[in-house]
Amino acid sequence: MNRETTPMTTSIISIQSQVVHGHVGNSAAVLPMQAHGLNVAAVPTTLLSNHPGFETTRGRVLDAELVGDLLRGVEERGLIETSRYIVSGYLGSRANGEMVAAFIKRARQLNPAITYICDPVMGDAHVGVFVPDQIVACICDELIALADLLTPNQFEVGLIAGSPPTTWSELEAAVQKIQTWRNARVVVTSCRLADTPNDSLENIVFEDAASTRLPSLRLELAAAGTGDLYTGLLAAGLARNLSLVDAARRAAAIVLEVLKRTMAAGEREMQLAGVINALSPAGAEPPR
Repeated sequence: MNRETTPMTTSIISIQSQVVHGHVGNSAAVLPMQAHGLNVAAVPTTLLSNHPGFETTRGRVLDAELVGDLLRGVEERGLIETSRYIVSGYLGSRANGEMVAAFIKRARQLNPAITYICDPVMGDAHVGVFVPDQIVACICDELIALADLLTPNQFEVGLIAGSPPTTWSELEAAVQKIQTWRNARVVVTSCRLADTPNDSLENIVFEDAASTRLPSLRLELAAAGTGDLYTGLLAAGLARNLSLVDAARRAAAIVLEVLKRTMAAGEREMQLAGVINALSPAGAEPPR
């Protein structure tokens, strides 16, 4: 058997940012995927010293030519054919987003069964929009129309739909508007609606004509990268053949456990290496 032409079995292709310090993007998502026993092809869109929430950030957004070249390498190694999922997160530039869109289209030609999970990383309620308008436009105009599954937070749903949802009926209407592109499944994360209990956050699954609200305890810790960690865990659960609702429920339980342990350690940045056992499929028992 030729080692140069026979690919290892890859379950997930993950296209996101990479940082030296802390855990955001692929630096948050890849480890939990691997802890679930999955092989991951991790493609960076940025190489940064840390996430931009610090006083200084070194490194840069990668040139689209380089990102496109890496994606071509993924294609040439046959990883599309052996993968079940493609995940995209923080893009860094519109040009990178366009490279991702072209890659998704090529991937569907090579492997029509592949599922594209789009985490439309654009902003959050406590900081607002943190990417340029061109990236917002690329996500809304190109990537959402390609997605089989979307994982926006509540704030990002408002950006995509054109008005911020604050009630259940507004959120339903916004998601229905989003689903007119491709009828994608949607998991809205970090929801605090008018009827959400004060001590809770909700992750809400929209699948076909059904919706499922999954409450989770809200902690006083706004750690960077929790959304990236959640999407990584969600993809890992789906790759292990959980239903979308069960994968969403378990992902939330593991994120909550990671945050509890991070707080107990007196840290504000997620300490994934110190809680690696919590990232596995049996790391946290999801609430029912």
